[in-house]
Amino acid sequence: MAVSYKRLWKLLVDKEMSKADLRKQSGIAPNTMTKLRRNEDVSLIVLGKICKTLKADYGDIMEYVSEEETIS
Repeated sequence: MAVSYKRLWKLLVDKEMSKADLRKQSGIAPNTMTKLRRNEDVSLIVLGKICKTLKADYGDIMEYVSEEETIS
C-alpha cells in the first residue's frame, strides 16, 4: 500500500501555514514530518492530530496511490 500526502501540502499552502507551524501546533515529532514528506506510513493518531489542527478530514490530507503509480 502506498499513500500520498500531496493534498496535505496543498492544504497548508491554501491555509498559509508552514510545515513547521503544522508540526508545532499539532504536536507531532520532527521525524514524523520527515515520514510525511517521504510519503511513508504514519499512525492514525498522527493523522488525527493533523486533521484536528487543520479542521480537515483524512481524505483532505492524503490519498491512496497504487504501487504502479509510485514506480512511474
